[in-house]
Amino acid sequence: MSERFVIRGAALPTGERADLLLEHGRIAEIGSGVDAAGATVVDADGLVALPGLVDLHTHLREPGYEQSETVLTGTRAAAAGGFTAVFAMANTFPVADTAGVVEQELTLGEAAGYATVQPIGAVTVGLKGEQLAELGAMAASRARVRVFSDDGFCVFDPMLMRRALEYVKAFDGVIAQHAQEPRLTQGAQMNEGALSAELGLAGWPAVAEESIIARDVLLAEHVGSRLHVCHVSTAGSVEVIRWAKARGIDVTAEVTPHHLLLTEELVAGYDPRFKVNPPLRRAEDVEALRAALADGTIDIVATDHAPHPVEAKESEWDAAANGMVGLESALSVVQQAMVDSGLMGWADVARVLSAAPARIGRISGHGEPVAAGSTAELALVDPSASAEFGTERLAGRSVNSPYLGRTLPGRVVATFHRGVPTVLDGAVRPADEVAAASARATEEATRG
Repeated sequence: MSERFVIRGAALPTGERADLLLEHGRIAEIGSGVDAAGATVVDADGLVALPGLVDLHTHLREPGYEQSETVLTGTRAAAAGGFTAVFAMANTFPVADTAGVVEQELTLGEAAGYATVQPIGAVTVGLKGEQLAELGAMAASRARVRVFSDDGFCVFDPMLMRRALEYVKAFDGVIAQHAQEPRLTQGAQMNEGALSAELGLAGWPAVAEESIIARDVLLAEHVGSRLHVCHVSTAGSVEVIRWAKARGIDVTAEVTPHHLLLTEELVAGYDPRFKVNPPLRRAEDVEALRAALADGTIDIVATDHAPHPVEAKESEWDAAANGMVGLESALSVVQQAMVDSGLMGWADVARVLSAAPARIGRISGHGEPVAAGSTAELALVDPSASAEFGTERLAGRSVNSPYLGRTLPGRVVATFHRGVPTVLDGAVRPADEVAAASARATEEATRG
């Protein structure tokens, strides 16, 4: 296969049709009638060419929990979903709270070649919420960590949160907060309301999320630092964030695909595939989240891809693990919830799934417009496709998807990472081929 590609007749996010020439890891030319001797031609008639997607919230599980996912299998899942960069959360074993662990994760991603793996550093040692981790050392490491999070746990101590915000300000870092007041959610199993009472499950009140966000935006304002709010799930949280932005506070926020589509009614069947943290909420919350994403109050979509082995999910509801895999299905869910509903166009999708997460995470070479000179990070999507989502669509190690058996629109036809095709004709390319091509691309970039 040639390492030069002509993508013929793709629709750009802005709506125009164009040909693209990819070579030397970049979009070398864009226009009409583009050609190059010896190039592999990809017919993109009817396809949308998006900048490679960037996920600010992925659990790759390695090191320590390889039975759920590895960097290789997780980035393969990312490529299948059109992602070319993922930010790997710190809840590994050992925890990513030192320069050594984040550099290990970076190296594993480079070797796999399916996507850029940008490690996220823990805020506190061991995610225990007692003392700050080596934030400066991780920032200065080869991994150049700029996002720090104890995701899975809230940085609950306000003094510790203030110190973290102050510390990362020196190198333009950001604290990504898992907003969950632990004392209000002890033993909680699902969204608090009439349905939780009917089902006999302990309720997870919206205020447990909203109160932490309110505290933290004020702390961010006080110290003049950046705050990012993970997986916003309630209408009340949207209002707090909207108020903070109107006040000029430097806060950004994410919503997951599942919180844009699924509601608490799905819990009525006690199917652990729908057990997640934060829990699925009311239809009114889903509506508010969609509106907030459309108007920019919520900045990005992030998957919170959380793989688990079969035994962790195929159990009684109260014993089952929280979390869903989401990399392979994210774009389809966003299309259904936001594009097909008329709330957003493809240019907006490029913003919330590529440009904005790359900007928040301070990652270079990603989130660039589909234009000549940009890095060749691309996803070609067929928006007219529609099919039942099955396990054959899952390219990672775990199968705990809430969408199995559901008809979803759209299909990722091809993904290019630094000009290397990781997905072609809807199929993920073999690991050895991708690793070899990626190594050649890295060597060429180094020489160039």
